[in-house]
Order: sequence, then C-alpha cells, then structure tokens
Amino acid sequence: MEGIERKMAKHKLSRSKKAEYLSGKRILPEPISKATDIVKLIDNMDAYNGGRLRAACHLLRDRYSQEDVTVGLSLAGALTPAGLGPSAIIPLMNHGFVDWLSATGANMYHDLHFAFNLPMHRGSHTVDDADLREKGVTRIYDILFDYEDVLMETDRRLREILVRPEFQKEMGTREFYHHLGKILNDLEEKNKLGQVSVLAAAYRNGIPVFTSSPGDSTIGMNVAGLELLAEASGTQDLFKLKINPSIDVNDSTAIILNAKKYENGKTAVILIGGGSPKNFMLQTEPQIQEVLMIPEAGQDYDINITDARPDTGGLSGAPPSEAASWGKIDPTKLEETVTAYLDATVALPIMVAYVLQTTRPKKQKRLYYRAKELHEKLVKSYLENNTEVEKLKKLIKKLNAESETERI
Repeated sequence: MEGIERKMAKHKLSRSKKAEYLSGKRILPEPISKATDIVKLIDNMDAYNGGRLRAACHLLRDRYSQEDVTVGLSLAGALTPAGLGPSAIIPLMNHGFVDWLSATGANMYHDLHFAFNLPMHRGSHTVDDADLREKGVTRIYDILFDYEDVLMETDRRLREILVRPEFQKEMGTREFYHHLGKILNDLEEKNKLGQVSVLAAAYRNGIPVFTSSPGDSTIGMNVAGLELLAEASGTQDLFKLKINPSIDVNDSTAIILNAKKYENGKTAVILIGGGSPKNFMLQTEPQIQEVLMIPEAGQDYDINITDARPDTGGLSGAPPSEAASWGKIDPTKLEETVTAYLDATVALPIMVAYVLQTTRPKKQKRLYYRAKELHEKLVKSYLENNTEVEKLKKLIKKLNAESETERI
C-alpha cells in the first residue's frame, strides 16, 4: 500500500512538472501587417534570439522601469561612429534608463566627431583599403570618414581642449568626461546641432561616465602626447592632467553600494558588447564583497547583448550564470537575466524603441553630483567591515619608515 502511494505521489509530481514545462505562452503569433508596430512585433517574437530580445525588452519594461532601480549601461564595439549615440543611446539616457555609463575610450572619442559636426559616411566593407589610405579615407567596417578633416581635426580640437585650466589636475574619467561633456554641450547649443553627443547628454543629465582603460583610445593617446610635450619643454608644473583609474574604481563601486545598502534599492545592468566596459561595470560587486569585504549579493538584473561565444572563455561571451559564481550577479536572481546573441546595432535601437513606447520616463538620479556623498558612504562601510584595515594601515606606515632609512 505504501509503495502504491509513493508511485501515485511521484506520478502527480511528474504531471505537475510537465504542466510547468508547458506553461509558456503558446507559439501562435499574429501575422505581421501594415498595422504592426514595434511593440507588437517584439511581443510576437517567440523563440531563439528573437525570444531573448523579447525577454530583454520585457525585463526593461517590467523591472528596469522601477524608480528604485539604478541602471548601468556598458558600451563596447564601435557604436558611436555608427550613429547609435543620437539614434538610441541619448534617447535612452533622456528617458531616465541610464544612471551611469561605462564605455571604451574609442566610443567617447568618436562621439566627439558629432559634437564637432565632422561627418561620418555610409560606405562599403568591400573597398580597397590600400587605396583608401592613399586617398586619405579612414574605414570602420562600412563607415568611411576623412583622415585629415575628421580624424586629425578632431585630435587638433581635442588637444586645445585638454590644455584648458579645468583639466589641470589628477582626476578619474568620471570628472574628465564631465568637463568634456560641458564643452560639447556648449558646442551643440552654439551650432544648433541638436542632441548628437553622448557625453553632452551625460553632462546635461548628471550621468557619470567611466572608461576603465583610458590609455587605450585616441583620447588617451592625446593626453600622453601632451604629457610628453610637457616633459620635453619643462612645463610639467603647468600641464598637470593625470587620469587615475583607481578613482573610477571607487566612484563606480560607491554607486552600487549606495543603491543597495543605503537606499535599499536594486541595481541593473545593460551590457552592450563585452570587453573592458562590461567587466568594469560588473566588477563593482566583487570590489564590494571581495576587496572591501562589505556583505552584498550581486546585481539584481542583467541584460547581455553580445555576439561573442561563451565556450572560448572570454568575458565578452560569459553568461550571467558564470558572473554569479564571482558574486557579480545575485545567484537567486538569475531568472531576471537575459542574454541575446545579436548584433548590437540591430538589438539596441529596437530595445530603445520598445522602452520609449511602453514605459514612462524615469526621474534622473543625477549621480554625478552625489559623488562626494557616495564616496563617504563607501569609506564608512569599508572601515566598518574590512577585517584587514588595521594590518594594512601598519604596512603602509611601515613604507614611510623604510623610505626614511633609504634616504639616510
């Protein structure tokens, strides 16, 4: 009798599990017609990466739209030269769905062309690159632009900006881009360009922007060139610009800690491409947990848009489940994550269009202007939780004694 009851219970559990497997919406989409808008189109994508794109859009609509969710956007790949700044990124920022941003220096450099009103052109990827070089044309896949009148002109204008007084100090990229964004915003207004620059939009909306590897771009190259000139001319006491990435690590970490610990809110990331911007955005949680030893669980929501494979071991293709093993993503929230293996130039505009049509604008958090407050909270939590503080302080003080001994 007991065996029969066990079999019946097992059968009942099996049927329950079967029903759970088959509980998803039936695949029977409406035919696409002249009346089909972007929302209906996305809502009718049922499977494969179309289904993942739909899931990402729904996650944005249902979770990222909440006022207590702090959203980070990371940008890798040549997105700004493709025009995604004016078309998609700036509208998403203005809608309140970007509270902080991590991007390659290259994306921010090519953003300058738009603010300087220097044209990029549609072209072809099948052209003769040797001939392009001879004719003075530069190519990013099927984007073409003038080497002298765009690339070199951008550098010339940038160098003149970098020797302005407000840049003459040690700073992180958060402050650096804020100063640069103000100048670009003024250019937009003066030349009646409309909203074309991501950095100008970040300045207007108080959105902190970070580049984790500032030397790896033409912006960094120009900073280095000016440092070389200052050294050669003996004017290091006048040109004082130094980009300190450690400042950015702490500033970005403070944003996440404040949202989770001090405001009892949630955090979310939109990872467009992979690379350094993706890791910089996600490493805020290991910095909190592993280095500063402050109890935390990980990001609450995660959307990955990538064309990288996970099986090669690179971070660009690493899924949220792998990130959970590092503490980057809350392991109890993996159902609130999506990875879509899609070209960002296709997926991002569609996602932004969906967000604008299905959600209300969120209030801007303007986190740039709260940097000092957030930093103080970070220091407070660090000193309260890190068990190695006293030991490390003694070792740091020991450095001074050893330095004195060397001088003697």
